[in-house]
Amino acid sequence: MARYVDGFVLPVPRANMAAYRRVARKAGKVWMEHGALEYVECVADDVKPGKLTSFPQAVKLKDDEVVWFSWITYKSRRHRDAVNRKVMADPRIAGMGPESMPFDGRRMFWGGFKAQVEY
Repeated sequence: MARYVDGFVLPVPRANMAAYRRVARKAGKVWMEHGALEYVECVADDVKPGKLTSFPQAVKLKDDEVVWFSWITYKSRRHRDAVNRKVMADPRIAGMGPESMPFDGRRMFWGGFKAQVEY
């Protein structure tokens, strides 16, 4: 069963963890209602700076922040695009622009991926 995955990595200030969880719960409900197969938000537990690259380095993590790694799964890229169109038209998402987020969205990165190996 080939799937499509949107992945996200972002730095969240420790002081804003509860606010970010509220945003994530709201977003997750919206994505799932519009057809996403899975919505997962994870906070770093065992993530160390590397010598060349790492999650902390990728987001230019500050001392008072923690890395979050998140993903949303879909049946295909086409399914992802259809779900995202519905999500972006949903009024519950309208107020969730970068300026209202409890983190620095300039240091967030994301992308879409075709699953290659699944069990």
